[in-house]
Amino acid sequence: MEKHDAWLQIHLERPIYEQEALNKDYHYEKPHMSVAENAMNILRSKSWRTCLTSAIPSVNWLREYQWKKTITSDIISGLTVAIMHIPQGMAYALLGNVPPVVGIYMAFFPVLVYFFFGTSRHVSMGTFAVVCLMTGKTVMTYTKPHNDMSTNGTGLMLNHPGEDSYTFTPMQVATAVTLMVGIYQIVMYIFHLGIISTLLSEPLINSFTTGAAVYVLISQIKDLLGIKIPKQKGYFKLIFTLISIFKEIQNTNLAALFISLITIIGLICNNELLKPWASKKCSIPIPIELIAVVSGTLISRYFCLSETYNIQDVGDIPTGLPAPEIPTIELLHLVALDSIAITMVSYTITISMALIFAQKLNYKINSNQELLAMGLSNVFGSFFSCMPVSASLSRSLIQQTVGGRTQIASVVSCLILLTILLWIGPFFEPLPRCVLASIIVVALKGMFQQATQVKKFWKLNKYDALIWIVTFLMVVIVNIDVGLLLGIIMSLGIILLQTIRPYTCLLGHIPNTDLYLDLSRYKAAVEIPELKIFQYSGTLNFANSNYFKSELYRIIGVNPHKVMDHKQKLREKGIYMDTHYSEDKEELRCVIMDMSALSYIDSSGVFTLHSIITAFDEIGVHFYLAHCTSPIFETIEKCDLYLHSKLTFKIFPTIHDAKIYLEKELHMR
Repeated sequence: MEKHDAWLQIHLERPIYEQEALNKDYHYEKPHMSVAENAMNILRSKSWRTCLTSAIPSVNWLREYQWKKTITSDIISGLTVAIMHIPQGMAYALLGNVPPVVGIYMAFFPVLVYFFFGTSRHVSMGTFAVVCLMTGKTVMTYTKPHNDMSTNGTGLMLNHPGEDSYTFTPMQVATAVTLMVGIYQIVMYIFHLGIISTLLSEPLINSFTTGAAVYVLISQIKDLLGIKIPKQKGYFKLIFTLISIFKEIQNTNLAALFISLITIIGLICNNELLKPWASKKCSIPIPIELIAVVSGTLISRYFCLSETYNIQDVGDIPTGLPAPEIPTIELLHLVALDSIAITMVSYTITISMALIFAQKLNYKINSNQELLAMGLSNVFGSFFSCMPVSASLSRSLIQQTVGGRTQIASVVSCLILLTILLWIGPFFEPLPRCVLASIIVVALKGMFQQATQVKKFWKLNKYDALIWIVTFLMVVIVNIDVGLLLGIIMSLGIILLQTIRPYTCLLGHIPNTDLYLDLSRYKAAVEIPELKIFQYSGTLNFANSNYFKSELYRIIGVNPHKVMDHKQKLREKGIYMDTHYSEDKEELRCVIMDMSALSYIDSSGVFTLHSIITAFDEIGVHFYLAHCTSPIFETIEKCDLYLHSKLTFKIFPTIHDAKIYLEKELHMR
């Protein structure tokens, strides 16, 4: 070992360093520029054109657009997506408790804004089931009762004791939510708060959307069966809804049930049989949802299903574009809390899909710019009777699969939908609502399949599986927002727990190298006699300093305070002991703490280190710090304990420096 250390020292061609000597010899200098100065320099370095293209990305990519090569693919893609927008928009608007035409508005106004400000080339903005459902929950909370929403089928109003009576219309609440979501997203863009969405982890989003899918399914049963039940508010409403369904099931409209079954069977046969076969022949999918909508409309119109069989239809669909109207400002403070959850979910889902396509097709997106694009889309849409928008996975996949290259496809889709809004909209008025409910139910398959991911989460991390299970149960049993909130709290709690109780281990030396590896994992590593090398991963702060101290004493097998108490008792008996032992009866001379994995330390952490070093010094054990990163060293250096205490911190750039220094100290003695 001594020969190897001599060889290593010769070939390193440097002395054994302490941290201060290393800093002096290699001219260490702390960066002086403040964050504000750095930001000002960045702004000065950008011209107004760069700022413009950064805020409006379409200015840049439209200039480089290859019209001859790309326009045909984008037109085909836009046409296909527009066909999907019609049934999906009308169906998902019902989830938001607003008229079906709102779904078409959402596929037009906000999408035009996203075209200019968005950075993803393939996401299809518009309606998304979970976001519409969350908006619908808020709409139900603050709207005045309607006969179709708050009666028990007898025409009598159902009063819920203890509830506030609001006089707002569904569209007033929906547009207020949209404006509030847009404001939140723009504020997040200004302060670069896109990172907040990382609070919604994959298990949390997976569980939340699966639970929301159960909500969507239960909410559509009344339309599938053609029955009328009261809309529930407050907690446990899914349970009360099921109770109401069982009470009214004897009043099932057999004609509506028959249409629902035929529609569902047709959609499933297409998705499971025809679609895989057709995909081998042509990249453009069969527009089965549009076929179902058109067929249902024609059959209802010519057989007078609404009058003959009392089947509830879509109802009035106005022609033309809605007149711009300022959202109800006095509603903003009421919907502010609910809008936070909608903001988080819509942005997280959109950015996740955008990243999937960007990685797959090798281009970059700007996550913060996406906040601006979504914020402006929602603010603009709130003036034109829109709910909050989000990306749709199914439409986005189709937009990319059929050859879409850029957001020009979205513009093409908007032009087609404009035609429908101006002239064709009233055609869909006789469409039975049970057809739209069937489309929604079949589309939930992918969301329900997410439940199979629980096995993967359980294998990878039991905490992730626990988050999934608890979030899902709370969403389904209590309420959708309660489940989301509890899931976020659990995620933060687990992160805090992992911060308070980070990973620790003892390191051993790999013979004839300068490697020091985890003794519990590397069998070739050997423990150096009279020396313990302790590695601590994570942060060291006021919250976990006590845990750090107890874990250090436990893992090295020596508690200085107990050693001092023991010596004191022996002295009282007239026995004097100069040495001390670890729990395995091996004499301990030194402890080296490897700080390479220490990411942050505060003043409490520095004080804890000082108290530990002092305690070990009193029992004659050296305590050295090694692999201290520059920010950590600067924090330690700032503390008066380091500069003015009688006991100095011995800090070395590597474990090997500390080990060689210790050997020299012991040899000199």
